[in-house]
Amino acid sequence: MIDQIKIGKFIAEKRKEKQLTQMEIANMLNITDRAVSKWERGLSLPDSGIMLQLCTILGITVNELLTGSEIYADNDKETAANIIVEMKKKEEEANRYLLHLEWIICIISLISFLIILFTASYLVAGINTILAAVLTVFAFGIFAFGIYHALKIERNAGYYECKCCHYRYIPNIGAVIAAPHVGRTRYMKCPSCGERSWQKKVLSK
Repeated sequence: MIDQIKIGKFIAEKRKEKQLTQMEIANMLNITDRAVSKWERGLSLPDSGIMLQLCTILGITVNELLTGSEIYADNDKETAANIIVEMKKKEEEANRYLLHLEWIICIISLISFLIILFTASYLVAGINTILAAVLTVFAFGIFAFGIYHALKIERNAGYYECKCCHYRYIPNIGAVIAAPHVGRTRYMKCPSCGERSWQKKVLSK
């Protein structure tokens, strides 16, 4: 298991060994000192985009950072493999949560759409046609807003796998919206082999 508290203490320990302040680390990474403070308190982990740079500054390896301790050569490979497995599990859990959230957004959007449309059609139309028209436009706007954000979540949660070459990638939002689909399986062009196929959603790379 990745222990954020242990990692945070290790970051703080290595930072102090280098005689650096949280602000100095933050300036080197172009982030805020609050972010560094959160790492050291175990509230969050460094983003993957700055992890290598942070390791260089602290004089440690990525494996050491993610285990929160120094690693020696004889167990380095085993530790690295365990870290990769753990990170893959965490990625899958996070993506599974996002895909559940997508369904919740879709359901809420649909219910809101139907309630507002029903109100516009049956309760308001006979009294005020302008208000009915406004409510109808608002209902479609709510529905479109919800579906768009649900599709963004689906796009960002995991990857699509090409049926032809098995390349896994994240397409742009336009391709996701335009693609014919059955559930979360979409007919799209693979950026690796260039072939079009029905591509399934997978949770990790």
